[in-house]
Amino acid sequence: MTKTYLTRDAILKATDLPTEPVDVPEWGGTVLVRGLNGAERDAYEASMVKQVGKEAKMNMENMRAKLVAMCIVDGDGKRIFTQADAEALGKKSGNVLQRVFLVAQRLSGLATADLEISAKN
Repeated sequence: MTKTYLTRDAILKATDLPTEPVDVPEWGGTVLVRGLNGAERDAYEASMVKQVGKEAKMNMENMRAKLVAMCIVDGDGKRIFTQADAEALGKKSGNVLQRVFLVAQRLSGLATADLEISAKN
């Protein structure tokens, strides 16, 4: 049996970023959460690492709000928040942020272990 391999164009044209609506009655509606693309995931993971002297340490500060800001999109898949908005989002309910964060984390293929590995590297 002959295998058919994907072409460059087929890969680059593929729609592979999952989205999922998340009900947030506390905010008055539903948000659309999109998984991170590769570059966004790398940037998020890098933001979770803080260099302290010669040592890299986990920087968990505002981690939920940072990911939520990167993953909430409009109906066209465009981000509605900037990273500058993460601080303001961090002041929203921790329970609500956690609900949206868990979906963003799952859609992006992120787990706590992934962040710990990034910090070690």
